[in-house]
Formats: sequence, C-alpha cells, structure tokens
Amino acid sequence: MSKAGKMSKVTTSVIRSMKEKGEKITMLTAYDYSTAAVMDEAGVDMILIGDSLGMVVLGYDSTLPVTMEDMLHHTKAVSRAVERAMVIGDMPFMSYQASVEEAMRNAGRFMKEAGAHGVKLEGGREVAEITRRITSAGIPVMGHLGLTPQSVHQFGGYKVQGKGDTAAKRILEDAKILEEAGAFSIVLEVVPATLAAEISKSLKIPTIGIGGGVDCDGQVLVVNDMLGMFKEFTPKFVKKYANLNANMKEAIEQYLDEVKKGAFPGKEHSF
Repeated sequence: MSKAGKMSKVTTSVIRSMKEKGEKITMLTAYDYSTAAVMDEAGVDMILIGDSLGMVVLGYDSTLPVTMEDMLHHTKAVSRAVERAMVIGDMPFMSYQASVEEAMRNAGRFMKEAGAHGVKLEGGREVAEITRRITSAGIPVMGHLGLTPQSVHQFGGYKVQGKGDTAAKRILEDAKILEEAGAFSIVLEVVPATLAAEISKSLKIPTIGIGGGVDCDGQVLVVNDMLGMFKEFTPKFVKKYANLNANMKEAIEQYLDEVKKGAFPGKEHSF
C-alpha cells in the first residue's frame, strides 16, 4: 500500500479543519525530488516551492530574478515526489502584478504543467482582485503579508513589518480582505507576535508564521536554513535543527583524502 493509501491527502479543507480543531499546521520549502520525498514521508502538511530558491539554490542575492520557468522546473520535481502533502507553488516577481489575465495564466501553469495544488502570492488589498479571480478558477491561493521579499526594496531592507498602530491596522485589514477574496491561508512573515496572534484569532482561515510567533496556526521555514545548509545568513526566526553544511564539508573532505591516498575505492566497491 502506498503512503497515500495509509495517510489522507492534505487539501484546503484539511488545512481549514486543522485550524478549527486547534491542530498546528506544518510547512517547509523544498526545491528538489529527494528532499520533498523525505518531507512527505516525515508527514509535513504543506510543501512550498518558494521563490527563496533564488538565493538558496540559484545563488542570487534576492528573489527578484527568479522566473516562471525556474519555478515550474523545481515545482515539477517536488510534485513527482509527493503523495500526501499539499504542494504550493510560489508565484515569482512580475508573474502576477502586470494584469489579472497574466496572473491567472501563470497560476494555471503551476497547476497544469507543474502538478501544484495551489499557489502563493505576496501582497494585501492590491492583489485582492487577482486572488478572487484565481480562486474563482478553482486554484487555491495562499496569501503572504508582512515582510514580502519581492517588495524588499520598497521596505528599505529586511525589517519587521506592522510595528505601530497604523501599520498593524493595515496588515490586519489586508488579512481580512484576502480572506474575503477567497485565500485559504495566509503567511505572516516577520511581524510582531502580538499582531500575528490578533490576526490569527480574527480570521477563519489559517495563518502560517515565519517570524510571526507561536500563536499562528502553523509555521514555515526555508529547509536550507533549518537544516543548516545555507550558512551565508541566518535570520533571527530560524532554529537550526541540524548542521548539514559542516557535515557535508566533513564528508567531502574525507572522500577527497581517501581518493588521494588510494583508500577509495576499496575491493568492496570494485567489480
């Protein structure tokens, strides 16, 4: 029996019911087949192919250069590995901002070509109509408020969002607007924990925190950060559950040493 036969498929209705039951939702990013397979087997609820791949996989200094073709390529790889988790494709910069029609076409490509089960897009009231139209086409939409990396230049850097009454009120309003527009969940990134808690209590749909405190309905981290693979920068909200960068370096150094000494391959590795 397959994993899918043993464990029910995660859908938007499952995610909503988890909030209703007070059951925390888990989400991680993945960008390749083997990592996604491990996550799915471990039981993660949602897998996000984040445009963070621009930095942790492709070596850019921001998410802005990531293209639709980049995102579709990696989403296809993840989708092939997953049997249970809900797969969310992150719509990259300028794949939905230009027009509603282009947004719908690109969201459709995530579903039709890449096997995603939904899409994520950044912004509040300014993407409400896009959210409404995409969901009306039968494509689940995950919202994203607070620190939205595609707008990093507008924010003046990676800073906490929603500090102060006016800013907090706007984010809360945006969350309610996205819910009304049909979003099935909302990521809250780098916002004060008290604000994230207030938003979570105000909405019927789940919130997924990343630097938003423990009172969000779920949590997400970039897998390269939480596994300690990406050492260039570690945000305050990241907990490292492993140090794979050091482990990988040690293993590679051992391999190099054994090849140089003629210790590898041994008889057991030869034909």
